[in-house]
Amino acid sequence: MTHFGGKPEGQPVNTGRDARPALDEPARFETVLDVDTQRIARVYAEALYRAAAKRNQVDELLDELESLTGQLFKAHPQFEAFLASGVIGRDRKAGVIRSAFANRASELLLHFLLVLNDHERLDVLQPIVTAYRDLRDEKAGRLHIQVRSAVPLPDEQRERLRQELREAFDKEPVLETETDAELIGGMVVRVDDWVYDHSVRTQLETIRNQLIARSSYEIQSRRDRFGSPDGD
Repeated sequence: MTHFGGKPEGQPVNTGRDARPALDEPARFETVLDVDTQRIARVYAEALYRAAAKRNQVDELLDELESLTGQLFKAHPQFEAFLASGVIGRDRKAGVIRSAFANRASELLLHFLLVLNDHERLDVLQPIVTAYRDLRDEKAGRLHIQVRSAVPLPDEQRERLRQELREAFDKEPVLETETDAELIGGMVVRVDDWVYDHSVRTQLETIRNQLIARSSYEIQSRRDRFGSPDGD
């Protein structure tokens, strides 16, 4: 496993031309741009996964990708911006990629970065890593699930939720939990674009909206009754 914690070697130099169960809660609607980016990322992730599987390097490559985007890019955001820039030419980027990764990354990762550069898709690298991780988990029968709750879930409740999700999706759930005090109580479970919101905050807002709607209806009914020639 390769970690990219230090500063990339070589500074940019001008080297040439520049599905889910249908429960009550609606899913979030994505923009066309979101969908198009995810589709492109999935295509590249599938090609990369096949190449890594042939070399028995699926997990090792994921470690490298996560180290790249989770460590190097966070430590040096200007380097990520350089790679994703549409203004800087491919030749210049290729030189920096070779200088930064030739002796630090696997041959497969280096080749993949150069392919992305050739197709001017380095700006989609983060979504590709996400798609690759999801694909690896799919092949292993795992499903990442985000759970937000007002307080940390007790072990018993966490296991009960895991069992319910296992039965619902027929996959091994991997829970990614976080606390959100604004929920007051209950939880919000998210799987891809499927969202189940069973939080107290949402329930209170639903009750409030129902009361407002009922009051509006009663007021309008009175107006209609008093406005009618036959009204009492």
